[in-house]
Amino acid sequence: MLTPIGLYGSNTLAILEPMAGGNKRLSAQLRARAEKLFPGGVNSPVRAFRAVGGEAPMVMRASGCRLWDADGNEYIDYVGSWGPIILGHAAPEVVEAVQRAAAEGMSFGASTPAEAELAELVVGALPSIEMLRFVSSGTEATMSAIRVARAFTGRKYIIKFEGCYHGHADSLLVKAGSGVATLGIPGSAGVLEEQACYTLALPFNSEEGVAQAFAKYKDGIAAIIVEPIVGNMGCVPPQPGYLKTLREITQKNGTLLIFDEVMTGFRVAFGGAQELYGVRPDMTILGKIIGGGLPVGAYGGRADIMRMVAPLGPVYQAGTLSGNPLAMAAGIATLRRLKSERQSLYPRLESLSSTLMVGVTHAAQENGVQVTAQGVGAMFTWFFRAGEVRDWDDAAESNTAQFASFHRGMLENGIYLPPSQFEAAFLSAAHSEEDVQRTIRAAHETFAA
Repeated sequence: MLTPIGLYGSNTLAILEPMAGGNKRLSAQLRARAEKLFPGGVNSPVRAFRAVGGEAPMVMRASGCRLWDADGNEYIDYVGSWGPIILGHAAPEVVEAVQRAAAEGMSFGASTPAEAELAELVVGALPSIEMLRFVSSGTEATMSAIRVARAFTGRKYIIKFEGCYHGHADSLLVKAGSGVATLGIPGSAGVLEEQACYTLALPFNSEEGVAQAFAKYKDGIAAIIVEPIVGNMGCVPPQPGYLKTLREITQKNGTLLIFDEVMTGFRVAFGGAQELYGVRPDMTILGKIIGGGLPVGAYGGRADIMRMVAPLGPVYQAGTLSGNPLAMAAGIATLRRLKSERQSLYPRLESLSSTLMVGVTHAAQENGVQVTAQGVGAMFTWFFRAGEVRDWDDAAESNTAQFASFHRGMLENGIYLPPSQFEAAFLSAAHSEEDVQRTIRAAHETFAA
């Protein structure tokens, strides 16, 4: 266990001392300070724990698969910064790479050799990507890819799927999952009808819905954008043949197929979901793991499509921090290790994930709680409902009150899970069999309480 002094350092404690009130915990003081400065006290909505209740830990440091909060509490972490920490927190080779890069300068606003080095690793893993552009977030990547798709096809309409989240760009916040679903928001205030009207939101895993959309808007659909394995309404895999159907109908109609692999890229397989299912999209969106824990995004695809991007073509997109040296260094170190260990690492993660999903599900059933576990590779979700979850309507039937109780109990037992029924959880290379067994024991205690 760590003490608050060890976590903070004396200077920070001196700043906080005037805020102290009685025996209030340090985390509570920090939350009170944050709530005066940020909407809801957070810089991303789900962090506020509104959907699960209780007090969100104020995280101070992490190592391997563990987090420590400001009060010295230790947790086994299954959030992993929402996916990118596949090697575990503060992986030595990643930390060393970032330190070396930082010592040479943190941002130049100019090209560096590291950008091409990381790009070569990405292109080598995903043959569908011939050219790409680095940006600073997944949202930036998706909005840019949509702009390119519209310019390339000369069409207006985009198909997305209910419960899939592609960042907070205006035209994509239509029946989105993730925090939008967690907070019960139908879309977002401030998104104009004129912006959203060209986004067609269809049920995920419904081939019929896609066929009907193409029948109605045959020559007007620029692209289908899809999470090939949904992670933002909980983990929902595609039904057999579904992604191939999307590939066939887009090719037939001159429409681009965009895989949003921000979450699944290098997570479910080294080559992402497109390697796993054998489907080659026209464009791919990446993020999370390719930055090794630092802010990064990328969009790429066929060379003829990507040549639409300035300075080669008429589609303008720019970013001062795009391809920044720290994110490139962290990404290179991460992908190099994943590449070298891919034959052993991914099967091990899948095995641990399976053990964990089954163990917690059995703990629930022994205590009369309905839980369905779904996962692919090292991402998974326990849905508090009976039966398979195929789409957003199925996910929405989950008992969110039961999930919230489970989440609070697990947190009290030292297990840090995503604070939402509608978010996937993640394993890392740093998790051990003992970590998984400890988590299963915590689930038994939580359900029995």
